[in-house]
Amino acid sequence: MLDLVIRGGTVVTPSGSGEFDVGIQGEKIVMVAARGAISEEAGASIDASGKYVFPGGIEPHTHIASRVSEAWAGRPDVMTQSPEAASRAAAHGGVTTFIDFAGGMEGTEDGDQSENSIMTRLDARRSVFAGHSYTDFAFHFTLAGEVPPHTIGEIGEAIESGVASFKIFTTFGSKVPFGHLWAIFEEVGKNGGIMAVHAEDDDMVKYMEAKLVREGRDQGYNLHLAHNNISEDIAFRKITRLSEHTETGIYFVHTTAKEGAYAIADARAKQLPVYGETLHNYLHFTHDHYREPEGTSIHTYPAIKHASDRDGLQEALVNGTLSTTATDEYTTYKDVKLSGNTIETVCGGHNGIETRMPVVYTKFVSSGRISLERFVDITSTNAAKILGMYPQKGAIAAGSDADIAIFDPGMNKTITLDDLHADSDYSIWEGFECQGYPVTTILRGNVIVDNGVLKGSSTDGQWLSRKVAPSVLAGPVC
Repeated sequence: MLDLVIRGGTVVTPSGSGEFDVGIQGEKIVMVAARGAISEEAGASIDASGKYVFPGGIEPHTHIASRVSEAWAGRPDVMTQSPEAASRAAAHGGVTTFIDFAGGMEGTEDGDQSENSIMTRLDARRSVFAGHSYTDFAFHFTLAGEVPPHTIGEIGEAIESGVASFKIFTTFGSKVPFGHLWAIFEEVGKNGGIMAVHAEDDDMVKYMEAKLVREGRDQGYNLHLAHNNISEDIAFRKITRLSEHTETGIYFVHTTAKEGAYAIADARAKQLPVYGETLHNYLHFTHDHYREPEGTSIHTYPAIKHASDRDGLQEALVNGTLSTTATDEYTTYKDVKLSGNTIETVCGGHNGIETRMPVVYTKFVSSGRISLERFVDITSTNAAKILGMYPQKGAIAAGSDADIAIFDPGMNKTITLDDLHADSDYSIWEGFECQGYPVTTILRGNVIVDNGVLKGSSTDGQWLSRKVAPSVLAGPVC
């Protein structure tokens, strides 16, 4: 006897979309069969007629339960929203898995932890989320500054334990010098991990910050002049060369500029294992919106850029240059978000984890620019493949976790703050008209949101052990 059958929907599977029914037993999908072909009795059934059945969304880039920089917040001891709040919002947005950060990123741990092992630091971060998440979760481990040799020596053990990805910065206070990057890349590459990289040229960013301050042009609406296109271009290409020399896979986070997309395209044309992510606010806004009242509320670092960059990023998602969409989820209240008003003090991030899937669907599927299969790729499957969760996650197939988002393409919904579920008092998507919306979310066979009503528990989510497939590290597979 099956526990649950989803009937009547258009199901997107790894081999394409079609009119299938999905049988679930326990936490797993056990069959995907032609509509009406599942005759086995089931404890429950969901009628998905007229709806799409997608793999649960995967959000590959969040900052949850992290201390906000005092320079950004204007006061000490401010945190981004809790795992309960963020995962609740995620579940309502059709997201069943997110990847946050452990290790050396500012705000994720207290004091200097560099003498502690990677595994000790990972366990401490995991304890913040365990029992407090409606959805499954994992962590990129951040390596910051001049990374000690003993820490680099622990990378292999961490990868073996299920930490598949390591995050580094080439700018900000967490910048890792290139000599250290060389050693890190080699260690991650030989042990089968992947690098998640925030790539900007630090010299250029610092030069432009000083220049704008000197000229009295350091207002927040000029962020795109400091965190600019050429900085992204040069940094992406330097990282790609280091990747090539060390035979290491790269996942570029939050690609902001057309030049970044071009650099990724050039690397992939050489069959290098280079992948790119962009954010859904980069696909909609431009730096001109910074000048509007409360305009920097849309900001996520590095910076939102020109209309040509917005359009270029959209095209890169359509043509396959970019592989994933994310949010860089960083939810605060509006007084914190708007506390700083200069290029050095504007707070990054926004509460986007709930809005990503309907916004991306509206901009790309409803407009006819991409197929249902491509939508699933850029919101779920590709992140699962690149970051070591596939086919456990990101697929509606026998043996995969029963993580499912049922999406109603006929639901036209205007986003309002009152309808969102984050712990925040603003949304940059207020008034955005969605043409289609997630209505039911299932995590490992358990319905956690049903027609917009929260049914799950904050103890449902589990930490995921991940391992990147060798094919992903051999060349671009998605």
